[in-house]
Amino acid sequence: MGIPRFFKLPKYNEFNYIPRYYDPQKEAREERLKKIKQEAGVSDDINYTPNIKGQFRRFHRAAKREKKVSNLRLLIILIFLFLAFYYLIYY
Repeated sequence: MGIPRFFKLPKYNEFNYIPRYYDPQKEAREERLKKIKQEAGVSDDINYTPNIKGQFRRFHRAAKREKKVSNLRLLIILIFLFLAFYYLIYY
């Protein structure tokens, strides 16, 4: 028998890890075929170059623009409320 506890202890996590098989001969074969296709001009490989740096810049420019618009809108609302409050007190 065990000691009765007031709190439940967490159970251990179990993971189903399945290791992948690495075949160096297959890698070398695919690399040779890729080079042969490139030399023959039959390459069906599209050279993909990610534009992550440009995407971050574009996002930050848009975020900065939205922040400016938001601040301007807040300023206009505050001025309007101040004028309405001033009008109610002195008129």
